Amino acid sequence: MSSSTSHSLQLPQRQSLVSETIRSLRENIEAGHWHEHLPGEREMCELLQVSRRTLRGALDELQRQGMLEVQGRQRRRITNQTLIADKEPPRRVIGILTPGSFLSMPPPIAYVMDTLRTKLSAAGYEVRFHSAPGCYTSAPARGLRQFIAAHPASAWLVLSAEEAMQRWLKSQNLPCLILGSSIPGVSLPSVDADFHATCRHAGALLWRKGHRRIALVLPNSHLGGDIASEAGLREALGQMPGATLKMLHHDSTTSGVCRVIDDSLKSANPPTAYIVGRSAHILTVMMHLMRRGKRIPQDIAVLARDSDPILDATSPSVSRYTSEPKQLAARLITALRQLADHGTLSTPTVRLMPVYVAGETI
Repeated sequence: MSSSTSHSLQLPQRQSLVSETIRSLRENIEAGHWHEHLPGEREMCELLQVSRRTLRGALDELQRQGMLEVQGRQRRRITNQTLIADKEPPRRVIGILTPGSFLSMPPPIAYVMDTLRTKLSAAGYEVRFHSAPGCYTSAPARGLRQFIAAHPASAWLVLSAEEAMQRWLKSQNLPCLILGSSIPGVSLPSVDADFHATCRHAGALLWRKGHRRIALVLPNSHLGGDIASEAGLREALGQMPGATLKMLHHDSTTSGVCRVIDDSLKSANPPTAYIVGRSAHILTVMMHLMRRGKRIPQDIAVLARDSDPILDATSPSVSRYTSEPKQLAARLITALRQLADHGTLSTPTVRLMPVYVAGETI
């Protein structure tokens, strides 16, 4: 089975999981995602995000219904592509577009996605996750045009959309919502943490703690939240006497993060505080600084712009900003229902203010 086929699968909802997996399998067979044979069990468990026990229960039931048959150790064969009973009436479709799989998402975002799927399905919407890395390129127009045409939806939720992607979505007037911040000059509906206010607060906080040379550590991306973070931090430090900002952009690899930290430490006036813009990189920054003989926070302060459950178990405890996933999920659900039903949003821009957690690293 090709990767393009697997990316557009309709995932099972979390109601009665075996029965919902049966429904999902039947819909995907009817839609032509699989022909003649189903994939192997391991691949199907990953695609549908269910356990092997749940999958086998659903497959056994479809076999009893005559839709599948098994001969020896061969894969299950589809016996009748059109044998679909008790078909549900059409539901409004909400597509969720991501650059990677559900399993690759950070835990807070995975929680939000699972909550969306459960709540929206219970409200009568059909939620379809699409992992489509081909839409996330520097020139995404062709890939996006083909993908959207092949997967119609009443509304779209788009994750990790950079500038080129946002400009194309805006030009097409699609009913879409960005999970993140829209870039300056592109007025797409969006829901995100208020990173401008967060970094403005972070800059003032570090200045009050005596730090004058502050670095902001970010990936080489053009995400609206990162642009807002830099703008907020510059605004804060511009009002603080003696404060300077060093931007440290990296390639998101461990070696790339360590390299920009080393380069900053070798500079004439190295930073005394680092604000790290991805929770996945905060431990890399801290451990690398310690490897270079720096004590935290006695020599260098480290502040996380984002949070992650793993940061609750660190020592020293990480000073950070955290958002409530339940609040984010609730705002997304409200916006997506309105967008799917009416095509527009009464409040197109939603910014949620994270809470500062005073740890031991500044």
